[in-house]
This record gives sequence, structure tokens and C-alpha cells, in this order.
Amino acid sequence: MNLVQELRSILSDEQVTSNQTALEQHSKDESSHSPHLPDVVVFPKDTQDVSKVLKFADEHQIPVVPFGVGSGLEGAVIPYSGGISMDFQLMNQIVEIRPYDFLVRVQPGVTRQQLNKELKKHGLFFSVDPGADATLGGMAATNASGTTSVRYGVMRDQVRDLEVVLAGGKVIRTGGMSAKSSSGYHLNGLFVGSEGTLGVFTELTLRVYGIPEVTMAGRATFPSIKHAVDAAVDILSAGIPVARVELVDARSIQQVNKHSGTDYQELPTLFLEFHGNEAGLKQDIEFAEQLIQEQACQEFAFEMDSLRRAQLWEARHNLAYAYIHDNPGKKMIITDVSVPLSSLTEAVEHARAIIDGSGLDGAVVGHIGDGNFHTLVIVDEQLPDEVEKAEQVNAGIVNHALERGGTCTGEHGVGVGKRKYQYREHGEAIEVMRQLKFALDPNGILNPGKVLPE
Repeated sequence: MNLVQELRSILSDEQVTSNQTALEQHSKDESSHSPHLPDVVVFPKDTQDVSKVLKFADEHQIPVVPFGVGSGLEGAVIPYSGGISMDFQLMNQIVEIRPYDFLVRVQPGVTRQQLNKELKKHGLFFSVDPGADATLGGMAATNASGTTSVRYGVMRDQVRDLEVVLAGGKVIRTGGMSAKSSSGYHLNGLFVGSEGTLGVFTELTLRVYGIPEVTMAGRATFPSIKHAVDAAVDILSAGIPVARVELVDARSIQQVNKHSGTDYQELPTLFLEFHGNEAGLKQDIEFAEQLIQEQACQEFAFEMDSLRRAQLWEARHNLAYAYIHDNPGKKMIITDVSVPLSSLTEAVEHARAIIDGSGLDGAVVGHIGDGNFHTLVIVDEQLPDEVEKAEQVNAGIVNHALERGGTCTGEHGVGVGKRKYQYREHGEAIEVMRQLKFALDPNGILNPGKVLPE
């Protein structure tokens, strides 16, 4: 069978390609996982196109892997079984904005920044901010979160409804427009985070929010990681509605200064942001400052100016690139764990100690308001000893998190990188997941080799 010709008969010539450059673009993501070429790339224009391709693929047992912009960090879009890479760049329409309902309907190829540009005209914004300008379909597939999840929740909390195409081509909807429902099984929760293994998203109905009247950002430095984490927990315990609370360790602040030309104190630092009205924020910030000072804060500064606020968050968001820029030719291996807040200080200190003990260079950063943190470790992939050390760092951090009731991935997804930890985290529930997978995808064509362990 000539797969390209068969697919062109289903779609159109310009929607199907086996061009080598296109295959290479769809063979990888932003992770350090090995690339693998698909056999063909298709570009559906609507739900019917997706349905026709999946029906054909299911009949011939050809793997299908959905692809957004390739910004993932656990290899979820790498087509290790070959087959069809399904790129959603042509399905990038904002279908409907419903300001009164605080809802928006979008196709899966719409990116976060594209959506927020349109929402701003209505005084609204979409809250989930993973850093990268990812597609909303990809963000739902991995249950992305990011810096604002401490206030607004993760991707799963924003999804009201999905249009999903199942393996055989059937189209279903998983929710509705209402704010709550007690009707039926919670299919939104099942499909969000499934990484394309249960169905393919063709439309998403998402919750959006009013742009706050006032936004204030701040930076506080501390003599130790423990002081910084305890300050963050104190703020949360006091009920102060903080929108972002990010930890950046001392080594990373040093890298930020070098890359961005800032002169921040090279100590463990909290980056904070508060949303609200002017009168309420004044009280919140005064209270937050009091709590921060009780944790031996060394320096405390707030910014209301939008430009200076943007510069502050740019330093945090560009941290990974600051390390890569300073280490040309090397790769960055990223961990992503989440633990209960009561275990956070110990987990972060443990992660820093493991990195230092390995002799590798790296960072510890995190969305510590919800117990999620990352390490970034720089390695030379041409040196097997360095790669092995980085893998040991990753394993040590993940195992420590699991021992304390945490998870091996807070927001990046399982992909291929975290499959080996699934049995340890979920136990016998893995067999329930296998049964769900088989019920929805009996021929195993949807993103095979991802999420579930061997």
C-alpha cells in the first residue's frame, strides 16, 4: 500500500507530505528523547478530516500521533512506531468567544498567545501559562499548568467540553457549557492528560477570566531554600490570593544575571504576582511583606509598572534558555515532580544536593505554590558518563517525590520519559487504565508506546 497516495485520496495533495524536512520536524519535541521519523505527515482542516484519517488508520492498523508545535518535554509526540503524524496547524481558529459565560471555543491548533491576544479585546484572558507558546490541544493533552496554577488551577480545571474523535472515526463530546454537572461519567477528566492515547481533540471549550484591575509583581530573596519555601507556604496559609509564586535557587539567579544583565542578589528567590483591585491588593501585599520578613527576607521589591513587571517574569521564563545559551552543543534534561507542600522544602533541598553531588551544572526552579518543581541539568550527550549521571539525578528526584506521596510528573506529562514510574505511582490502577485504553482504542493505533508502561 502506498500510504501517501491513500491519504491524498482521503484528504488532498497539499494536506499530506512525506517531505524529509517535514518528517524530521515531526520526529521530535523539545526533550532530550531520541527522535524517530513518522512515515507521513497530514494536516487536517476540520473534524471530518480527522475522522476520515482515523477511520482509515484504524482499519489498516496504522499508528497516529497528534502534533501541536512540538514544545513538549517528555517525548509524547515522537512517533516511535512510525505511521501518521497529525499536525493541527490548519485547525487554528477561535470558533466563538462568549464573554458573558466566560467561555471560549477553539480548535486544537490555537496557541495560548494567539487566544489571549483576541481575549484582551473583551477584557478577558486565558489563565494557563506553561511558558512555551504551546497549542491549546497539546496543553489539554498533557494537562499543562505553569506559573498561574496556584490561583487559577491547571488545564483540566479550565476544560468544560471537548470534541473528540475516537480511534474508529466516531466523534463525541465530553461535557457542556454549564459550570457544573452531576450527569454521567467525568469524560473531560479522562481525556485531558491522556496525551493522544484515547482520542484526538478537534475542539475545546475553555473557561476564561476577567483581566484583573491591578497586577503587582515582586521579588524576595532569602538566606536559604527553606526560608523561601516556608515564606511561600505562610502566604498560602494566610489565604492571600497570590496568582504566582515561583522559586528560583541561588545558582539559577547567578545564571539569570549573566544572561539577562540583571543584578539580583544571588540567593534563593521567590518571584511573586498578585491580581486584584487596588485597595484589596494594598492590604494583601502589606500582609505578604510582613510574612516574608518573618522568614529572614534579605531583599523585597515590588513592581507595578507593566514593563518592569514583564522584565521580571521574562527572567524567570527564560531561565532554561539562559543555561542552554551558555552551554552550546549541550542538552538540558528536565525533571518535573510534585509533592505535598509539607514535603516541599525537603524535596527541593534533596534535589539541589543530588545535582551538586553529581558534579553536573543545573537549576532548581518551581511553581512551589502547588508543590510542583523542576530541575534543569546540563549534559554533553557525547559523554555517556554525563548522561548516566543525569538519569541518576532524575531517578533520585522522582523516587524521593513518590516516597512522599507525590507524582513523577506535575505538568509535563508521561510521554516516554516517565512510563517506567507508572506502576510505582499507580499500582493496580494501571490495569484499569489498560482496560480503558483497549475499550477506546482496541487496535492500539493512538499514540502507541506512550503513558502506559510496558
